[in-house]
Amino acid sequence: MYKQWVIPDIHGCAKTLQTLIEFQIKPSKHDWLYFLGDYIDRGPDSKGVIDFIIKLQDEEYNVRLLKGNHEELFIRAYEEESNRKSILGIKTRNSVKTEWKKLGGKKCLESFNIKNLCDFPANYIDWMKNLEIFIELKDYILVHAGLNFTIDDPFKDKNAMLWVREFKPDAKKINNKSVIHGHVPVNLELIYHLKENRSYKYIALDNGVYLKDMDGFGNLVALELGSMELAIQYNVDW
Repeated sequence: MYKQWVIPDIHGCAKTLQTLIEFQIKPSKHDWLYFLGDYIDRGPDSKGVIDFIIKLQDEEYNVRLLKGNHEELFIRAYEEESNRKSILGIKTRNSVKTEWKKLGGKKCLESFNIKNLCDFPANYIDWMKNLEIFIELKDYILVHAGLNFTIDDPFKDKNAMLWVREFKPDAKKINNKSVIHGHVPVNLELIYHLKENRSYKYIALDNGVYLKDMDGFGNLVALELGSMELAIQYNVDW
């Protein structure tokens, strides 16, 4: 029987991701790896994270990839930078780039060894642009941030899937399935509680891998959907 592993926000922690995959998950070519987005920013090696996942794809592992708000913000910053105009020889301000860099984008640029956003390698930009927004499985909806259950069709609100920080699940609107998401870091105690109490109809998996010296945080976790086994890898990038 194949396994299905869900992996939340990695945020540039490439060594931690590689350790989790190679020493704990140890996937076969029959298993599935579902990533919830936020591969870049904050941690030291955004490029290494994407390179490792691309290697999994090239080696024909079963991988599906969601877009996170950090990828979305990066794409917006890159496109605005590419379209900036000059007024009297002075470039217009890129406010999206400023916001992105405040949220860890500076670390991303450093990992690619570039200073000018326009020099970002095109193949990585295309990779990020082609990420999915949600994944529907037999019993679960996988999404980066969450869903907007205040509207009739939660799947129509793309912005909420990438950015929402709080939501109250209404299982009737998603075929009585449960939501699995990342985006907002929660402590390990809550992750265990949510996965063991299915009545909540959601499981938050982001443990804030980039958070140093915070009790109950700072790990990259993975949830196997069949057994509900939780693999926990402490950060080895720092």
